[in-house]
Amino acid sequence: MTPSAATGRPPALRWVLALTAVAGLVVALDQLVVATALDTIRRDLGASMADLEWTVNAFGLGFAALLIPAAELGDRIGRKRAYLSGLLLFAAASAGCALAPTTGVLIGARAVQGAAAALLSPAALALLTEATPPRRRGAVMGVYAAVTGLAVVGGPLVGGAVAQGLAWQWIFWINVPVIAVVVPLARAVLTEHTGRPTPPDVPGIALAATSMFALVWALVRSGSAGWGSAEVLGTLVAGGVALAAFAVRQATAAHPMLPTRLLRQPAFAAGNLSALLLTASLFGTVFFLAQYLQVALGHSPLGAGLRFLPWTATLFLIAPVAGRLQDRIGPRALICAGLLLQGAGMLWIGANAHQHQGYGASVAALVLSGAGTSMAMPAQQTTVMTAAPPALMGKAAGTFTTVRQLGGALGIAVMAAVFGSVGGEASPAAFTDGFSAAVTAAGALALVGAAFGLLAPGRRRAAVPDDPADDGTGHAVQEELGAH
Repeated sequence: MTPSAATGRPPALRWVLALTAVAGLVVALDQLVVATALDTIRRDLGASMADLEWTVNAFGLGFAALLIPAAELGDRIGRKRAYLSGLLLFAAASAGCALAPTTGVLIGARAVQGAAAALLSPAALALLTEATPPRRRGAVMGVYAAVTGLAVVGGPLVGGAVAQGLAWQWIFWINVPVIAVVVPLARAVLTEHTGRPTPPDVPGIALAATSMFALVWALVRSGSAGWGSAEVLGTLVAGGVALAAFAVRQATAAHPMLPTRLLRQPAFAAGNLSALLLTASLFGTVFFLAQYLQVALGHSPLGAGLRFLPWTATLFLIAPVAGRLQDRIGPRALICAGLLLQGAGMLWIGANAHQHQGYGASVAALVLSGAGTSMAMPAQQTTVMTAAPPALMGKAAGTFTTVRQLGGALGIAVMAAVFGSVGGEASPAAFTDGFSAAVTAAGALALVGAAFGLLAPGRRRAAVPDDPADDGTGHAVQEELGAH
């Protein structure tokens, strides 16, 4: 890492964690916060079902398509600068969403939100990783994962409460004052870091953006257009070709955007592949569970959101503990056990879902799933980021976040296909049939992810530097969260 000449003593780690966690919070929250407010948006703006689908998916499309190029940009202009620029753009896009007079404007503003998130997220994760000594990364990533995980599963609760108690526009307005407070603090506290200065890989940037855009487009359109449609097949093929060309480009370019030595590391692969499947299981379940609670069980948007609390609370409580445990036993056991618990929880819900089911039958499964997600998520983040040298942390963070976005789109697409083949929206009973099959598929995805977790490192090797003043690169770092 390369601190700017203007920086002095590194900031206390607790400040870096707080500021980057807020970035993770607003990005994760806004991915699914609209899930329980869609019916209100439909009535206010006269939206069709296709409009509602794009209200959710436009964010993910802009996010996934630009993540790797945005991470490259952050390495060049400075990660602090990318972080601040992403925050300001996210606030502006949030205001655009709140002021949208039509669904077309809302969808466009959601896409800009996604682009801002692509600039913000990898910069925040890289800044946090650089500020944390290796032997403390598990604990710190545990707190970060607790915040972002809480936002993902808490999104329906926030969306339902705001839409029912105020108006759906406040789902987006709430970001503006939060960011207005964070930006001046970040300007004063954070230090600037850049990656290794190399010529830009323009073909690599174009191929990365094209492949992610096409693949995510195909996934989000598969439910409505059908997997066999010319649109979906065409974009899948185009995305696959662009991705293959990107891989060739990275293997042969003099200055690749994503060095292949990262991709060849088992730990890097384990963290990313297991995260892909955990996120697929998690996002798909949150998306369908929010609707199941309303359509099949008859709860209000707020009532549906409140029923996520066992999941939410478990994430918040266990993730920091799991992160500290990882510093002692290594990430492999936590990734594997966490995905097994996530899978078991989803299979439990799928096996017991029926139209007249009491809510109590799902509480234990939600706690089990929350515990599993809490264990796996920080271990995956640490595995990926520790596999990268400091100069490549921005690229590693961009890759990890891209993989998670693809996982979210993949999970919703797979579960939508299963839902449509078994049930449907014709009646609460039909919805329940489809939901049961879809959440069972989410459980299967998590179990496959557990197998990839076996590639992750076991116990921390003694070679990791224990000196709190040196992370192995010669740069001082802070030891404790409370250091001044």
